[in-house]
Amino acid sequence: MRCYVFPGQGTQKKGMGRSLFGRFPDLRSRADRVLGYPIEELCLENPERRLSETEYAQPAIYVVNALHWSAAQEDLPPADFLAGHSLGEYSALFAAGAFDFETGLTLVQRRAELMGQVSGGAMAAVVGVSEQIVEETLKQHDATGVVIANYNAPEQFVLSGSHEELARIKTVFEEVEGVRAFVPVRVSGPFHAPAMAPAAERFRSVLASVDVGGLRTPVISNVTGRPFGPDAREVRALLAEQIARPVRWTDGIRYLRDAGVSVFTELGESKVLTSLIDRITTAPAQEPAPDPRRDLIERIKREILQPEIGDEALGFHEDASFRELGLNSIIYVRLARRAGTVLGIPIKPDVIFQHRSCAALADHLLTRDDVAGAAPPEARPAPLREYQDERVTALLHDCANGTLSVDRTIEAIRALA
Repeated sequence: MRCYVFPGQGTQKKGMGRSLFGRFPDLRSRADRVLGYPIEELCLENPERRLSETEYAQPAIYVVNALHWSAAQEDLPPADFLAGHSLGEYSALFAAGAFDFETGLTLVQRRAELMGQVSGGAMAAVVGVSEQIVEETLKQHDATGVVIANYNAPEQFVLSGSHEELARIKTVFEEVEGVRAFVPVRVSGPFHAPAMAPAAERFRSVLASVDVGGLRTPVISNVTGRPFGPDAREVRALLAEQIARPVRWTDGIRYLRDAGVSVFTELGESKVLTSLIDRITTAPAQEPAPDPRRDLIERIKREILQPEIGDEALGFHEDASFRELGLNSIIYVRLARRAGTVLGIPIKPDVIFQHRSCAALADHLLTRDDVAGAAPPEARPAPLREYQDERVTALLHDCANGTLSVDRTIEAIRALA
């Protein structure tokens, strides 16, 4: 099977699309009408170095990707799958028929404007070490404002954070054994990181009015590393999430490999994705370590919250309070009933109310022995595994189960002391 992949931001350069603008003049004219400026001039001449700016780079890459897709339809066999890296996902969805060229370009232009408004951050690639070493290094050096934004290959990760933190952590990584490079990425903000959450929320309202058609060819989502489903609401939700969530490129390519894809063709003048895919497909597949807490948080979002409040649940931050959703008492009752059905255990509405976020609710549920698939003791929240006094542990369980209030639990523990 065959998969065509589309590159994203960072691959822009002066002269891009030179051989194709004349071949597809209608597409060029349509782009000019949407953007309000000559796209060919931007790509070939790069006036005032505008291709270095997010607002211009993203539409330019989308248009040039569309030119290459037009050529591929005439010159290459059809694809079994499509995928795109970050911005390239819009090219893949356009190629699959999710929306027409103009709609996709309008979305990309608005996305670029919103992302370009987020300042004070940057991105840098770390090459040569595993995800575990990257995470441990960030934690050991208290780089709490730096996160992994792109899982590009088994030993290549892109970090997002402030300029100051990335500059500080650069010297640290350069001393880590195995690191071959720590290089800045040509973008103007801390993309695919929590700092982009406001832009993601504003973009969600833009997507709400967009019609998304059925996909003629499966497209891999950057957020999940799996194909988009048939539900247009899910496609819109994942596109909004993608702005502030990591790009799981490695997971997506491994899924495609396991699905039987043996030929990956990068459409464009860049070979960046080709190189990443080579590293992924030649590296031995590693099963990710089980994460019961993460799995439970995702189940709470998708199986408990989403059926009651809609797609807003998919982008709802795990630590955000349920109060932000404006839920009334009836909804809390329905959430409790749904949670009981999904997890197969009785749950009271006040438990949902007291544990006011997805993360807090998951932590509470993982302390209950009656939850199917509950985490082993070593994976449970620290307070429940550190105390040796069985009376304290019992009180904490009662508090977590809603039997005792927090105040009563504190009083009881103090009395024991």
